[in-house]
Amino acid sequence: MSAMTVDEKKLRYMEYIHRESGQRHHTNEEDMRQYEMLRAGDPGTVEESARIFSSGLAGRVSDDPVRNCKYLFVASATLACRAAMAAGMEAERAYNSSDLFIRRMDGLDTVEEICRLRREMFAFYLKEVRAVPRRTPYSRPVARCVDYIYEHLHQRITLGDLAAQAGLTESYLSALFRREMGRSVSDYVMDKRIEAAENMLKFSDYSCADIGAILAFSSQSHFIRAFKARTGQTPRAWRERYFES
Repeated sequence: MSAMTVDEKKLRYMEYIHRESGQRHHTNEEDMRQYEMLRAGDPGTVEESARIFSSGLAGRVSDDPVRNCKYLFVASATLACRAAMAAGMEAERAYNSSDLFIRRMDGLDTVEEICRLRREMFAFYLKEVRAVPRRTPYSRPVARCVDYIYEHLHQRITLGDLAAQAGLTESYLSALFRREMGRSVSDYVMDKRIEAAENMLKFSDYSCADIGAILAFSSQSHFIRAFKARTGQTPRAWRERYFES
C-alpha cells in the first residue's frame, strides 16, 4: 500500500489564496502562548485562550462552522490536557477530564455553546494546575509510582509492587518517596483512595459498601474507619452532604 500524502496541488492553491487574501493562521508562538500560560497557572489564561480562539486565525478544517469549531475544540483539549500534565496534574485525571469535555462538546449544536464549553475547560484545567503544590518535579521513579498508584487504586498496592515499577529496592524507594512527597507510600496510597471515594460518593450511584470494595479496602469497617479518620465524617454522612445527582 502506498503512503498517503497531502494533495500538493490543493496545498499550493490554498497557500496562494491565503497569501493573496491576507489570510493566515496564528504563528506557533501565538497559538502556544495560551498553553504556556496554562502550564504556568497564569490567571489570564482563560481570557487569552478565548481571544485566540475567536480571532479568526485558528484555522478552517471544515466548511461547516459548527463542525469546524468542534474539530478545533478537540485539538485545544489535547494541548490543554498535555499542558496541565506538564504542570503536575495527574495524568489519568487530565486524560479523563479531556475525554469528558470532548464527549460533552460532541452533543452541542452551536458555535456559541462550544466556545462557552471551551472557556469552561480552560478554567477547569487552570484551577487544577493552580492547585498543584509548587515543588521540585518528581524524580522519574517517584513519578512512575504516582502514576501506578493512580491507575491501580482498585487493587491492593504493596511497596514491592512499586519498587518493581521504579526499579529500586523497597528501602531506597520508601526513603526517596517520603523525601519527595512528604509522606510515606502507605499514607499517600490511603489519601488517594479516600480522594477517589469522596468523588465516587459525590458523583456516582454506587453504594458505600460497593465503593469500599471497588477501592480495595479489606472490609466495610476498614473503609468507614479510614474515611472518617481523614474527613471527620462517615462515608454515608459525606454522601448525604455532598451528593450531586
